[in-house]
Amino acid sequence: MKYEVEQKFPVADLAEVQARLSAIGAEISEPRLEVDLYYAHPARDFAATDEALRIRRVGPSNWITYKGPKIDRTTKTRQEIELELPPEEAGARAWAGLLEVLGFRPVAEVRKHRRKALVPWQGRPVEASLDDVQHVGTFVELELVAGRDGIEPAKACLASLAEELGLAGSQRRSYLELLLENLGP
Repeated sequence: MKYEVEQKFPVADLAEVQARLSAIGAEISEPRLEVDLYYAHPARDFAATDEALRIRRVGPSNWITYKGPKIDRTTKTRQEIELELPPEEAGARAWAGLLEVLGFRPVAEVRKHRRKALVPWQGRPVEASLDDVQHVGTFVELELVAGRDGIEPAKACLASLAEELGLAGSQRRSYLELLLENLGP
């Protein structure tokens, strides 16, 4: 079983973090728009179980992703299953239709401009994302994928990189949770 080990930090200046990443050898991609449509389960409350189901669109590519409950109190470590879907808007629309026929309902759409970088750190390729999330703010996410036995070393690696980059105030809530909080009732 694979786990996504992630830490997310609010930042005031993405350009400053980008410069720090470049200084330690990371190459940063051009920004791309990611659109995530989140769904509510027909029989259980994902907010209560700390799970998520989404369809992500990036250009012509689509994925469906399930995220299990977080397994600790300091990071966003959780099981993640991600499957590629047929391309283009038609592919995403077909899967959305299937989910809705099964009783899932759309909750909210999270839109973000994201720049990605692979950061060589402590012999591991850490994925860094510089995110500008509509109606939420700007953040940097640091992520590694690990098996059960690799979770603690991955968390230590991310903490070390966060310190090097001057990141503090880790945020465990998802962009969806933050968006729903900001938009209010």
